[in-house]
This record gives sequence, structure tokens and C-alpha cells, in this order.
Amino acid sequence: MPELPEVEALAAFLRENAVGHMLTRVDLAAVQAIKTFDPPLSALGGLEITGASRHGKFLDLDVSGLHLVVHLARAGWLHWRTGLPTAPPKPGKGPLALRAHLDDGDGFDLTEQGTRKGLAVYVVRSPSEVPGIARLGPDAMEVDREQFAALLAGKSGQLKGALTEQSRISGIGNAYSDEILHAARLSPFKMADKLTDAEVVRLYDAMRAVLTDALERQLGQEAATMKGEKRSGLKVHARTGLPCPVCGDTVREVSFADTSLQYCPTCQTGGKPLADRRLSKLLR
Repeated sequence: MPELPEVEALAAFLRENAVGHMLTRVDLAAVQAIKTFDPPLSALGGLEITGASRHGKFLDLDVSGLHLVVHLARAGWLHWRTGLPTAPPKPGKGPLALRAHLDDGDGFDLTEQGTRKGLAVYVVRSPSEVPGIARLGPDAMEVDREQFAALLAGKSGQLKGALTEQSRISGIGNAYSDEILHAARLSPFKMADKLTDAEVVRLYDAMRAVLTDALERQLGQEAATMKGEKRSGLKVHARTGLPCPVCGDTVREVSFADTSLQYCPTCQTGGKPLADRRLSKLLR
């Protein structure tokens, strides 16, 4: 899932390549992707793209005061295209969800792989009209240490969930929460409201360091290379069975119904493997 660094880098890419151009036409290829009807998608045609920004993990394209807001969900992505075909795409064919044409013949596709479709597109007069944006907590790159400590102490729950709960702290998803917890040397199952002051500082500093490093590596990348750049910087996420680059222990995994987390026992849990809940159920 694209998270804060990737979405911020996509916004920067669009500011460089799309802002100042006219959005001549928007083709919808996946009807389930559009979540609004007023203004209609067709209202964007003929308007100038005047800005691109990010709200949590939402990408926001300002089109002369209207906003084309996109949540890429788990398997969505933006692909920049040079010389788009003029014929409208056939609905329901392949991963294409939406195609945006610019006045110079270039543009971009929004695609989503897999059968589970979560990519969402909104056309609104204000980003706050998008329910997911209205519920967002403070941005992970803008919250200060004292505010971060209060957010963790204010509600119980495991650290993994606390970092990924968008109404508490926005912008962090499954991958970077694994990376942040590894950098902070904390178990994903440790309770957020039970951290010591030193652990809160360690977690905050890890969050800023991991996200800043990822963002610095992503900015300036072409949209096509951002996913590979993200994978190259990961130390535990999606590295089950590989050695931890910090201590050499084997990276372990805990699986849930539709997701999983990765961690290093030596770095994070005192050398003790966490129970894999899905496997435990199978063994009962």
C-alpha cells in the first residue's frame, strides 16, 4: 500500500509534470472506483491543474478549485503515460480504473491489481468533504514529540495498530509501521499507553527518521521507480525468513486474516518469537 513517503513523492511528481496543464478529459474505466457524483467527473474537463498535495495517504489534485482526490488502497498506483491513446478505454478490462488526459497528449493512469478493489476516487469542492480525510489525525511528519506522546497515552491498543490508525496519526501503513517499530526496538504487540517516557522518545525519533529517509529516497523518482525504491530500503517488512540487517537474526512474521506483520525477535522482542495467530488457529 502506498504510504506517506510514496504519496508525497507522487504529489511532488505531479507538481512537476502536471501542474499548469489543462486536464482535457478524464475517462472512468472502473465504475466502482468513483465515490462521488456531485460535481460529476466530467466537470474536471477543460480546467487547469493548479496544485497537487497529500492528506495522510490521500493524493489531492487541485483542478482550478475542484479536487480530484485519490486513495490508492492496497494495490493501486499512478502510472505516468507519454502520448495517451485518444480512444476511451473499455470499462472493466484489466487493472485500469481511471485515465486522465492533459493538453499536451500526456497524462496518467490509475490502476489497481488483484480482485479485491479498494481504490477510491472523489471529485469534491473541498478535500474535507472526503470522509476519510475528515477523520484524519495529525500528520506523522508534522506532529511534535509532546503531541505524539499524548496521542499514544490517550487510548489503549497495541503499538502496531496505534501507528496505523489514521484517525490517531495519519500517513503510516503496514510497511512503515513495521520499519518504525524495528528501528525503535519495540514489539508490535506492546501496549501504546504503557510506554515509558524513554520508549516514547525512541519511537518518535524512529518514526521521524524512517519516514524522512524514505521520503528523501522517493523525492525526485519517476512514478515508475518509486515502488522499487521503497522495497530497497525495507529492513524487516516483506523480508520474512531473511536475516535482519542489524543483528543477523531471522526476520519473523505474524499473519492475520488479510494481512501480516514482520519483526526481528532479537531487536524487538527479547529474542522470543511472537505467536502467529493464524497458524495457532490451524493447529487447534
